[in-house]
Amino acid sequence: MLPLQILIDGFAISSLYALGAIGFTLIFGVSGVLNLAHGGVMLISALLGWALAGEAGLGTYLGTPLGVICGMIAAYITYFMVVRPIQRSNAIPREEKEIFVLTGTLLWGIMIQQGMAYLFSDNPITMRPLIPGVASVAGVRVPYNEIMIAAVCWVVIGLLWLFVNRTKAGKALLAASMNPRGLTLLGFELSNIYLLAWTLYGVLAGIAGVLLASFLGVSTNNTGQLTASAFSIVVLGGLGSVSGSLMAAYVVGYLETVTAYLIAPTLRPLPALLLLVLVVYVRPQGFLGRR
Repeated sequence: MLPLQILIDGFAISSLYALGAIGFTLIFGVSGVLNLAHGGVMLISALLGWALAGEAGLGTYLGTPLGVICGMIAAYITYFMVVRPIQRSNAIPREEKEIFVLTGTLLWGIMIQQGMAYLFSDNPITMRPLIPGVASVAGVRVPYNEIMIAAVCWVVIGLLWLFVNRTKAGKALLAASMNPRGLTLLGFELSNIYLLAWTLYGVLAGIAGVLLASFLGVSTNNTGQLTASAFSIVVLGGLGSVSGSLMAAYVVGYLETVTAYLIAPTLRPLPALLLLVLVVYVRPQGFLGRR
């Protein structure tokens, strides 16, 4: 039954990784930003959602959406207080702004980690399941909450696909990732497009954070690992490629799940990082990247 257990658990964690990585890919594709505070944004949504649900007595069904909102606010702070000031600074040479953004988001992520550790300690926390109970699948016990998490992830991914491909604002996002200058010539304001991208990113990272808290649990020590996993997925899939990120999320998710079950949970990130090194060496553009 172990192979089936790995298959089921791997699908759920891979779906969570896909949800978080798509947001990461979205802001890179649209605005060219690799947000190294990604794990911190997920951490904020998870910990504050847990605190509001339990410590504040609001309950899981109210604490969960409030945790998502906290994640979205954290994304706004990252953009308005860290990323945009660097991008608009006249003191930083244009060719050096990318490395300054990387450094700024990295430092901001560390600040989030330390701040959350001060407020909540570094002990792991787990939100109460949104759906209690356990199902039996071919003799394997699977929590209903785990099934619900995978379903929610794919519903959100599907809604994002519909938004990007069926709405005017979504198509503007897609155009911004291809030719931002051409988009401005058509009368679109790029700052509004970037704000929309960061809003969507905050929602996706927030949902991924609270769902992760109710599935595996999180602690402030997970911040770097969450960022590293998202970064690995985005690079493996190909920078800016959403379909590549989806593929890579399942490769990374199953690699980590197999490692956790068959070797040791503490070593779960290692195979994905080794694969990343190999892919960067053999195919630098990733699975589906074009550059």
